[in-house]
Amino acid sequence: MSDDHARVQEFFTARAADWDRRFPDDGPAYAAAVAGLGLRTGDRVLDAGCGTGRALPALRSVVGDAGTVVGVDLTPAMLAAAVRAGRERAGRLLLADVARLPMRDASFDAVFAAGLVSHLSDPAGNLRELARVVRSGGVLALFHPIGRAALAARQGRPLTSGDLRAEANLGPLLARSDWRMTSYVDEDTRFLALAVREP
Repeated sequence: MSDDHARVQEFFTARAADWDRRFPDDGPAYAAAVAGLGLRTGDRVLDAGCGTGRALPALRSVVGDAGTVVGVDLTPAMLAAAVRAGRERAGRLLLADVARLPMRDASFDAVFAAGLVSHLSDPAGNLRELARVVRSGGVLALFHPIGRAALAARQGRPLTSGDLRAEANLGPLLARSDWRMTSYVDEDTRFLALAVREP
């Protein structure tokens, strides 16, 4: 395991037990972001970096019993918290690294990724790996329940132009990674960038 992966695991392991209690009001924001994906009954969706599985129930409600919902995360403690919350009933949980997903090419119609981008050790390579497992024309949603400025304020740090999630940075990053950004919203109450898998 790389040093970057170890740091991510250490960060989330220390916070897994009380993660949902720290952010109890995010459910509606997750549901609204999932609704924006345009998923249909029977679709196959991957929750990349699913954490405690907060998006899984919303994803399942959209794709229905005929659909496929899979959540992957690098941190065993976050997946354990998802199980304790009963979210494994909404989707299959896998311990996996988004740098090397154990899935076939074009296995999914969409990828949902909440708070993932800032934790990627190789953003272009990792986003390309997400593109690999999505069919041509499939959708990627990069989501956070609060916007960049609000998150920076919460963390007591300045908002910088070097932030990967800044529109000027994210669009070209996605383009280098087999995605085309189709919409971008960065407001206090949410961050949501949508992209389409290029052929």
